[in-house]
Amino acid sequence: MNIHILHSPEEMEQVQALQRLVWPGSEADVIPVHVLLTFVHNGGLVLGAYDGQNLIGISVGFPGLYSTPDGLRPKHCSHELGVDPHWRDSGVGFALKQAQRQYVLAQNINLITWTYDPLLSRNARLNIARLGATCNTYLRELYGEMRDGLNTGLASDRFQVDWWIRSPHVLEKMEEILTAEKVHAAELAPLYRVLVKENFIRPPASLPAPSVSRFEAEIPADFPALKAADLSLARDWRFFTRELFETCFRAGYSVTDFHYNPAGPRSFYVLEK
Repeated sequence: MNIHILHSPEEMEQVQALQRLVWPGSEADVIPVHVLLTFVHNGGLVLGAYDGQNLIGISVGFPGLYSTPDGLRPKHCSHELGVDPHWRDSGVGFALKQAQRQYVLAQNINLITWTYDPLLSRNARLNIARLGATCNTYLRELYGEMRDGLNTGLASDRFQVDWWIRSPHVLEKMEEILTAEKVHAAELAPLYRVLVKENFIRPPASLPAPSVSRFEAEIPADFPALKAADLSLARDWRFFTRELFETCFRAGYSVTDFHYNPAGPRSFYVLEK
């Protein structure tokens, strides 16, 4: 696999083709070639991962600002990370984020932010467990109504994660070798117990108030499959996790880790303060 920065209109057309493959069903969401080129010419980044001549992964981002008590500071906004479905779970996404981190470090920038659907376990495993990003920001209906095949029918709620790319936590996470023993801490208390409905878990009827400094919160291990089988249950999970994370973030908790238990499988966020 080879990863490099893309510059030409022809390469950006390949990026568009991969976008259509990864997020099918909504041509309006495909980034135009001229916008991709503008990113690259103005401090942004369009990275491509290739297997031979085949583009198998992309990372697209641009410069941004965030507020501090001392004023605005620069950050990198990571707009999208996409991997050819045939190459998922093969390390392409992690390799692209490593390359993105090196590029942004060279710009003397310490923070990369992006958004993702908190109900997507695969994304959480990469973003939180593998890369060491953290989250204390929940955004309701961020993109309005979405019509692509992955998002149609659901409120577009998102996590905004913070990736402090020089932090010891990030360095430790990126160097960690994930094993079944490490990715699931069985001794950590769950905030709630899920129910089972026709081979899918469902959220509890009410959200318990957190009373400890660190706990697990379970989500479906395969939310796309759950959504395809039962859209009503998927919506129940969206509204339950909206209440969960908004309540916990207001109380001072942050998402700091993600545990995956292959037996089941089962997926858990770790929140602490």
